[in-house]
Amino acid sequence: MSQLNDIIDIQDLTKDFGQERGIFGVNLQIRQGEVFGLAGINGSGKSTIMRHLMGFLHPSNGRSSIAGKDCWHSAAEIKRKVGYIPGEIAFPDVNSGLDFLHLQADYMGLRSMSYANELIEQLNLDPTAKLKRMSKGMKQKTAIVNAFMCDSDILLLDEPTTGLDPLMQKSFTEIIKQEKKKGKTIFMSSHMWGEMESTCDRVAFLKEGRIVHVVDMKTILGNELNKEYKIEFNNQNDYSAILARPFDFIQKKEEYNQVVIRVLDTDVNKLFDVLSTMDVRFISHKPYTLEACFREIYNQMEVS
Repeated sequence: MSQLNDIIDIQDLTKDFGQERGIFGVNLQIRQGEVFGLAGINGSGKSTIMRHLMGFLHPSNGRSSIAGKDCWHSAAEIKRKVGYIPGEIAFPDVNSGLDFLHLQADYMGLRSMSYANELIEQLNLDPTAKLKRMSKGMKQKTAIVNAFMCDSDILLLDEPTTGLDPLMQKSFTEIIKQEKKKGKTIFMSSHMWGEMESTCDRVAFLKEGRIVHVVDMKTILGNELNKEYKIEFNNQNDYSAILARPFDFIQKKEEYNQVVIRVLDTDVNKLFDVLSTMDVRFISHKPYTLEACFREIYNQMEVS
């Protein structure tokens, strides 16, 4: 149920393209000032949700709204208030990146390009380059500047770091953190786990067009109840011996005499007591991650 501070409200949103393609009964509420992530494999429906929020698609059922405005009926108004990076970038037929940014600034009524210039420098972008000759990464940087330069209170970002090198991905993450400090509401789909871990407050997992789980990042980053250890033994006998013990094995690699074991914090001493009698090559603690949570949820669904 939508609350008063929910700036983005998605209720029972369905777009059925046939042959089990589309999104089905999606319910999400995103609070004002929240950075919310959307994770899912390619084709899971992330872009379809984003396009509904921008008013590009009419739902088969359900509705979505931004700041109380229906995304389909008030699409023109929403487009003027929301910063948006599309999943597939298609620029108009203009000469350079700078020409495009000035065109967008005029459309949005932007009087100063000072923040745009800050972003251009931060992303190491040459906006004077010809749009048609830009690399995928340069085009992505131009789209990022376009989305952020108007200082919109709400940002919809569909796979925003596609095509960026690791250094620029880091710069983008810093931009998200800057915007978060300003109190912006950011809804971002991404395939970059580290990007979401370092910026998001909550993340929804999307599978075959349906929301299967929503995780609070505090429970991921502060997960001290379950610990995972990667252990490799110097011989086959000890590898076989550990497998005979009643531990929760997340991974087994017989060719390397290697296992990954998950234990409760209260049972760590029991594990180390057992290992003290064995010939261990190395042991390392594996922190619980958003990606691990995602794969866990997916695997549980596959089994069920």
